[in-house]
Amino acid sequence: MKKNGYPTQEKLKKKSEIDLLFKKGKWISVDNLRIIYLHSSEKMPIESHKIGVSVSKKFFKRAVDRNRIKRLLRECYRLNKALYQEAFGEKSIAMLFWVSKDLPEHNSIVENQFLNLCKKKMG
Repeated sequence: MKKNGYPTQEKLKKKSEIDLLFKKGKWISVDNLRIIYLHSSEKMPIESHKIGVSVSKKFFKRAVDRNRIKRLLRECYRLNKALYQEAFGEKSIAMLFWVSKDLPEHNSIVENQFLNLCKKKMG
């Protein structure tokens, strides 16, 4: 399997997992990026790590803009998967949100915020 892939089994899609995440997850924010995450425990076993992305329709009315930001968020995760797994664990579920009205000018802005988010969790 590719080291920097984002295969289907890593995508957070099940409604039951998303509901559980919002019910029991913890929030972390860095600049315009916010994450909610939940680690695996004995009560709630999680097989592997899964991640989803979301952008508010309230901030971005045009689907083109929302899809662009979601692509950037997924790309940041894909390129920095090792750091993400080190910070949030091998068995966790998480969801990334972009919480600004401003469209990021460049991928590096989103990537720096993602790296800062991972560093904040680790340290």
